[in-house]
Amino acid sequence: MNGNSDMRVIIIGAGLAGLTTAAALRHFGIDAEVYEAAESRRVTGAALGVGSNATKVLRKLGIDLASSNVGQITDRFELRTQSGDLIRRVPMASMTEELGAPLVTIRRSDLADLLYESLGDCKVNYGAKLAGYRQIPEGISAEFSNGSAVIADVLVGADGIHSSVRREIAGLEEPVNHGYVCWLATVPFTHDNLPVGYAGHYWGRGQRFGLMDLGNGNSYWWATKNVGNNYVSTQDSIKNDVLESFRGWAEEVVSVIEATPTSEIMAVPAWDRSFLENWGDGPVTLVGDAAHPMLASLAQGGGSSIEDGYVLASAIASHPDAEVALRAYETSRRERTRMLVETSRQVSRIEQIENPVLCALRNGVLRYMPDSVVRKQNMAPMTFDFPVWN
Repeated sequence: MNGNSDMRVIIIGAGLAGLTTAAALRHFGIDAEVYEAAESRRVTGAALGVGSNATKVLRKLGIDLASSNVGQITDRFELRTQSGDLIRRVPMASMTEELGAPLVTIRRSDLADLLYESLGDCKVNYGAKLAGYRQIPEGISAEFSNGSAVIADVLVGADGIHSSVRREIAGLEEPVNHGYVCWLATVPFTHDNLPVGYAGHYWGRGQRFGLMDLGNGNSYWWATKNVGNNYVSTQDSIKNDVLESFRGWAEEVVSVIEATPTSEIMAVPAWDRSFLENWGDGPVTLVGDAAHPMLASLAQGGGSSIEDGYVLASAIASHPDAEVALRAYETSRRERTRMLVETSRQVSRIEQIENPVLCALRNGVLRYMPDSVVRKQNMAPMTFDFPVWN
């Protein structure tokens, strides 16, 4: 399949998108090297749900999350009110069985470790902040702030929502702030209302809470609250902010917050960007949040990045001309990622409703929605087919 084993690809950014792209290129026998602006590997306490679409891709790359010693298969999913009353159960086990791959909740750092292990001799360079790039007859020259430069056939921007590569392509643009904060943490925690493989989403007025079993006596939680665009928290105040926001909620919600050290809680704004139609120019393209940052409502930011990495590597392996390969990759990803970005926004607006009448209506619709509709809405983001190139 691969006629491009002599092609060299440089990847800007060592997040999930960059690491997956590097692992996928290696899978297809293509040389890649990663350049990361941070001085060392980033380790955070955050976790993520890796949907069936992404676990299927990772399995193709030799990373089987279902049989790994980290993470937890999530096969129970419930929507609840802020007091813990059941709104409805979502048939996660049967949906992922139909999709042919599990949903796994895992720490980001553990997933990154598995990706690093799959890189083989692919080098990751730290402290390499991209200053700019330019096309040259030999391909692309990437220049870094330390004065070094690298020449390659392809440059991939995997440098996140504030991507410097995207800025070269699309110009200056500000992220869209949707007016609520997201708090995240993992913590050793067990509870009778947190069984093995469980994920619970608790919905209130203008705020929500997620509690997931992370395996081995650990849990992952996230929380959102409408705060406007000017919310600022400090590490000293962050735990109190969360406790005050969720005081009186279900006992397991309050208990897991209380059990979490202040130092383990992160706060991130609810940001995305309007969908970008053009991801590249010449031998340059984008993957992951650099291409299509999205809100977390579908839990597909990480999953779509993993898809990107595989599809891009497959396109390069299948097309002898680098620029033809990049444009084929972008075309194949545009419709799906646009759907994920736009649907995430639509779902977010429903999730963050504050009006009590509208909240009651929302919960009623969810409670009595036909199972067939629930399955369709939840399975669409997790449905992924491997590309077949002409």
